[in-house]
Amino acid sequence: MKPLRSRSVRVIVAAAAVGSLALTGCSNNDSNTKDESKSKSDAAAQSKPVTYGDAAASTGPAAEVPGAKPGGFINVYMESDMSHLDPAQIYVSDAGQFSNLIHRGLTNWKEDKDGNLTVVGDLATDAGKMSDGGKTWTYTLKDGIKDATGNPITSADIRHTIERMYAKFLFDGPTYVQNWLSGNDYRKALPDGPYTGKSLPDTVLATPDAKTVVFKFQTPQGDLPQALAMPGYSIVPKKGDTKEKYDKAPVSLGPYKIAEYKSGKSIKLVKNTNWDPKTDAVRKQYPDGFNFTLTVDQGSQTKRLIADQGEAKNAIQFTDSVEPTQIKDVISNAGVKARAVMGFQPYVWQMTFNLDSQVMKDKKVREAITRAIPGKRMIAADGGKYGGELAGGLMGPTLPGYDPNYDPYDKVKKPNGDLEAAKKLLEEAGIKKGTKLTYAYATAPRSQKQMVIIKEVLGKLGFDAQAKEIERSTFYEQIGKVKNPYDLYMTGWGQDWPSPSTVITPVYDGTKISEGGSNYSHINDAQVNEGIQKALALPPTEAAKEWEKVHHRIVEEVLPAGPVYYAKQIQLSGSNIGGLRYSTEASYIDINNLFLKNP
Repeated sequence: MKPLRSRSVRVIVAAAAVGSLALTGCSNNDSNTKDESKSKSDAAAQSKPVTYGDAAASTGPAAEVPGAKPGGFINVYMESDMSHLDPAQIYVSDAGQFSNLIHRGLTNWKEDKDGNLTVVGDLATDAGKMSDGGKTWTYTLKDGIKDATGNPITSADIRHTIERMYAKFLFDGPTYVQNWLSGNDYRKALPDGPYTGKSLPDTVLATPDAKTVVFKFQTPQGDLPQALAMPGYSIVPKKGDTKEKYDKAPVSLGPYKIAEYKSGKSIKLVKNTNWDPKTDAVRKQYPDGFNFTLTVDQGSQTKRLIADQGEAKNAIQFTDSVEPTQIKDVISNAGVKARAVMGFQPYVWQMTFNLDSQVMKDKKVREAITRAIPGKRMIAADGGKYGGELAGGLMGPTLPGYDPNYDPYDKVKKPNGDLEAAKKLLEEAGIKKGTKLTYAYATAPRSQKQMVIIKEVLGKLGFDAQAKEIERSTFYEQIGKVKNPYDLYMTGWGQDWPSPSTVITPVYDGTKISEGGSNYSHINDAQVNEGIQKALALPPTEAAKEWEKVHHRIVEEVLPAGPVYYAKQIQLSGSNIGGLRYSTEASYIDINNLFLKNP
């Protein structure tokens, strides 16, 4: 059973000390540059405990950014379109970052200047009131909340938002709250969502009046305020819901709304005049809007921002990073570097094996590929020491419980990979030369560079390696299909909030294999599943040991994915951008504080 927590109790145990490991990821192109990238100590600082905010912390307007000015449009560079705009489909970081501009949920993350995080009420008056030992959570809506059309938001809209997530056409978003309310087979409780007039019973989700929402669970769910802060649980007003079409034209509740959307090309955001800053403790509305260009590749983004000419002065990178070969140009120029943000991300890049693939069923094959992958080269393709650090396990350094010495496959000890050990394993497995393997990758420069490395390594191991390119915005949707035709693919996963439960449960719990789900390897191991249930029922301090056992079982005995590297981020902005900072919560430029110095 999880601990019973009040709203002000710290909910996550402090991260384990990580020591002072030297940086091990280093690209050829930055080896002569002074290392100013973030260390694992910085990552540990990002795993600080989270607090739940009261009504005072949840009351707007948000604190002013010193020197901020209103007006003008910020230009945003992206390589491709968003994966989704419908909140219930949002589980990828680009759409998550975008969400904070146009969507709002019951709760949200509030971040101070030092990166400390508090979960506050967003549409709700606070982070939530817990009762019944954590089985019941009550939320009261703030006064004066309207969507962009002027429609007042009531508890009926919150009920509609949760219930529509039971409908089958929504498959790509988080499932925490649905699972907690109705079990792993939650869709059976409301197969068509709310669209045929049926509703969840009041014993599960109650809305006794227009401003009150009550969640009722079978077991205590102390992390509910953090789950509801995920972009996936942002509110979809009942009157504006257009079902599948909502993914292209959502109704805004945030400070900005979509004025124009050219799919795959551009998005223009303008101010939502029905957003009231007095109801929002997190967001600001300094610029008149944002102009997104969705066709600027990573290299071009970096060149434009380094040059800092014309419209680039008012521009930012959104979720893309500085192009690896140009990092030295950023770091070695003080004026450019002053316009950069850096930080550890929660993502662990891993070579995921499709356990339904006939070849991948043999653990020796999976171990051989894991040992053979040259982590150092993979990181070099993603920015070298500014792009990541070698990973020994599948739990990253921003996660409480991270063990810096865990390295069962010598991924840190042998950064160039171990081809000889890999070949021996394949010989033991009886794999014939020329065995065909299909590696799926996304249409992004990093993925394309890493594809070359992977294909080369698989070739050296004797495989007939086929590379299948998938359009970046649908990559996770395609590999999330239970019957996907690929043998292996690189995936990244980061915590949804600072707890191992948000890494191990969605990605490695065999009871959650589903169409569009996040168990990309299709691992379904009884010991892992039992360990997850045991850990979920324990307080964080006791659960930590259980999570560690489960993690070791996954990595050492099942190996559904080979650890490759822990991700870091470096991004750039133009010189006229004010309020620039790295967001611990978003792991990108903090989109909430930006303004133009000279609008």
